[in-house]
Amino acid sequence: MDPQHLSLLAITFVAAIVNGALGYGFSSITVPIALLFLTNRVLNPALVPIEVALNAYVLWVNRASFPNVWRRVFPIVIGLLPGVIVGTAVVSQVNPGWLKFWTFLTLLPLILLQAAGYRRPLKSERSIGLGFGVGVGVLYSVTTISGPPLAVMLSNQGFTKRDFRAALGFIRLAESSFTAVAYAWAGLYSVESLGLVPYIIPSIAIGVPIGAALIQRIRPETFRRVCMSFDAWIVAFGLSNLVKDLHLIESNLAFLILLVVGALDTLLLYRFFTVQLPTVKRAEALGRMQGAPADP
Repeated sequence: MDPQHLSLLAITFVAAIVNGALGYGFSSITVPIALLFLTNRVLNPALVPIEVALNAYVLWVNRASFPNVWRRVFPIVIGLLPGVIVGTAVVSQVNPGWLKFWTFLTLLPLILLQAAGYRRPLKSERSIGLGFGVGVGVLYSVTTISGPPLAVMLSNQGFTKRDFRAALGFIRLAESSFTAVAYAWAGLYSVESLGLVPYIIPSIAIGVPIGAALIQRIRPETFRRVCMSFDAWIVAFGLSNLVKDLHLIESNLAFLILLVVGALDTLLLYRFFTVQLPTVKRAEALGRMQGAPADP
């Protein structure tokens, strides 16, 4: 096993733990790190078929809540198909270096929005859902990542924990299935990509159950926030390197991106642990004193 495959094994193991705990996050963790030594054209076709199975498992586990959510998220699913077609064309034609650059540039604000705990419910859920689905379809087929924007969207709309997981599983199963077919049609599967699969599957088989058990002992929002913090630093590091490699900035000034993102994320972490988390704990304690059921 060479260092590249060993690194991929370790990365996907950690990502699988995150996915098992939150119901998403496998690609959000895997892709930013793996793109430091792989290209989208090699990595994406290895991840997408695995994500079909992973998302089917998430939806199956939360199938009892499926009748509550499918009508609400169906416009998003409809919008996914044209988005996936556009994104697959981008993966097929765009220079790998620039594709990595735009991947990181798109992911960074989405991760920071989720890290900041952004909440703003949308009134026209159905009308916005179609356009949102197109955007998510493009993002997923180019990066295999859609967790951050979907998490922001579904959290904003007030889904319960189980409904959130069912809706997420349904949307992500649709997007990964559409993308798997589109990649086959575009001829993106290769021996090099499929050769990565045996190093990913064991990580998922072991990591997902560990994550599911771990989240029973850790507050989900705290776990999610730490994962997003890690993601933000990795994406900022990758973006800083790419800005230098693509000669957009010729000197080490490119790493100012990493410093700025690091400072912003540190501020968001401080705000979460000193303001947001204590507020939630006080509200829960007050609810228990008044006889209200505690939030699981």
